[in-house]
Amino acid sequence: MKTVPALTVTQWLREWEKVKFSAKDHRRKPEPNFYIFKMVAPWLKSLSGIQRRTTESGQLRSADLGIQRRHDEQRSAEIRQFIHYGYPWSELSPKKRGSGEFDDLRKPGWLPTSIVVNILEAQDVRRGLRVAPKDLVKVSTAEASTATITLPERFADASWRPESLPPIEVIDGQHRLWAFEGDGFEKEFELPVVAFHGLDISWQAYLFWTINIKPKKINASLAFDLYPLLRTEDWLDKFEGHSIYRETRAQELTEGLWAIRESPWYQRINMLGESGLETPMVSQAAWVRSLMATFVKRWEGPKIGGLFGARLREHDEVLPWSRAQQAALLIYLGQCVKEAIKSTKADWAKELRKGFPAGDDPAFYGANSLLMTDQGIRGLLHIVNDLCYVRADELKLVEWKSDVEAGASDEQAVRRSLSSLSDQRFSKFVDNIAVTLATYDWRTSSAPGLEESERIRKAAFRGSGGYKELRRDLLKHVVDDGKVIGKAAEEVFIALGYNK
Repeated sequence: MKTVPALTVTQWLREWEKVKFSAKDHRRKPEPNFYIFKMVAPWLKSLSGIQRRTTESGQLRSADLGIQRRHDEQRSAEIRQFIHYGYPWSELSPKKRGSGEFDDLRKPGWLPTSIVVNILEAQDVRRGLRVAPKDLVKVSTAEASTATITLPERFADASWRPESLPPIEVIDGQHRLWAFEGDGFEKEFELPVVAFHGLDISWQAYLFWTINIKPKKINASLAFDLYPLLRTEDWLDKFEGHSIYRETRAQELTEGLWAIRESPWYQRINMLGESGLETPMVSQAAWVRSLMATFVKRWEGPKIGGLFGARLREHDEVLPWSRAQQAALLIYLGQCVKEAIKSTKADWAKELRKGFPAGDDPAFYGANSLLMTDQGIRGLLHIVNDLCYVRADELKLVEWKSDVEAGASDEQAVRRSLSSLSDQRFSKFVDNIAVTLATYDWRTSSAPGLEESERIRKAAFRGSGGYKELRRDLLKHVVDDGKVIGKAAEEVFIALGYNK
C-alpha cells in the first residue's frame, strides 16, 4: 500500500465549545486537527472521483452536486493553460503563441495554494452511499505533530474506480484538479493539500464560504450554484449575504421569464414598474417577492420549503439544478397552465372571453383574470412549489441533471433544459396540476357576471391578506379534485395548519 507522510495541525479554542454542533443538521463536532501533505495531481484526482463527464455513461452519484461544486469546464481549461505556460502567455491567442514573437512571456504556472479536501470516514453517508471498506483512505497519527495517510490498493491504476463512493471530497480546488485531465503533465507534478478527516458537509459549505465568498473572491449569488448546501444554512440565513443572493436569484429568474420567447410571460412582466400600461402586467418587484416567498424561500413550518432553496426531506439536501433548469421549470409550468386554460370549457373562462375577439386568451391574460395579478401569480407559484416539494422524492426531481452551468436568461441553455424536462417523470405531475387549476375560477372580484356572494368572497383575495386566502382556496380546490395530486394537496393543507 502507498502511504503519504503528513503534518498534523491542531486548531481548536475553548470558545469553540460553545458552538451548536448537530449531527442532524450535518454539523457534528469536528476533529480538532487537520493535515497538510503533498500528493501528485493524478492520485488526488483519482481518489476524489473526478472523471471527465464525456467519457462516462452517466454522472457518478458520488459526484452529486448537492455536495460537490458544479464544474465550469472553461475555468478548468484556463487553469490548464496557465499551468503549462504561465501568465500572460496562457491568455494569448493560438496565432500569437505560434508566431514565436511572444515566447519571452512564458512563465512557470505554479499552483502554490492548497487543495482543500475531506477524507471520508467509514460511517459517512452521501446520498445513501458509503465508501467501501477496501477504498477507505486511513489516517494514523504517529506522534503529536505527524500522521500517515494510507491509500487504497491499486488506486493509481488507470482502470481503478471506487466500488461505491470516492474516499475523498473536494471542498475547494476542484477546478484546479480537473485541469489535470488527459496527458501533457509530468506524473510527478505535486499539489499541496489541506485535508480534514470526517468533516460533516455543513462545515464543508462553511469552509467554502469563508475561503471564497468572505474575502469577496467570487460573487455571493454564484455560490448559490457552486455549493447548493449554502442555500440552506441557518448561520448564513441570519447574515446579510444570504438574503441578498436569494433576492438576486429571484430577480434573475424573473428576467428569464420576461426575456425568453418560450415563456408565456415573454415581454409581459412590468420590469420598470410603469403605470398606465395598455395591457395588464404584474410588476418585476411583485414577481421577485412571490418567487422569494415560494420557489426560492428557505423554509416554512415542518415540511414545506422552496424547491430551489430548501432541503428535500429524504436526503436533507438541496436540488442541484442550474439557473437554466430553474427557469425552464417555471416556463414549463406557465406553458402548461396557459394551454390547460385555453382548452377549458369552464363557465368562468367562457364569461371572461365574452366580447373579446380571437387572440390572447382573456382567461389567462385579461385584466379580470387573477393570473394577471400579484396575488394570482403568487398563488400559482405556491401551489406548484408546495405540491412538487412534498412529492420530490417520489418524483425523483434530483435525477434531472445538467452538466452545464448557465444563467436563467441563457436562451439556448433554457431551451435545452425545457427539452430534457419533458422526458422527466415529474413533467406529467406538473401537467396534472395545470389541468386541475384550469377548473378553478380565476376571475377577479371586479369581473362582470359575478354573483354578489362570489364577488364578496373574491374580494378577500385583495391586499396583503389575499396571498394566504388564495393559497388556501387553491389548495382546497385541488384537494376536492381528488385525483393524483389531491393527496399531495391534502398533505400540504395539513402541514400549513389550514382548516377545511
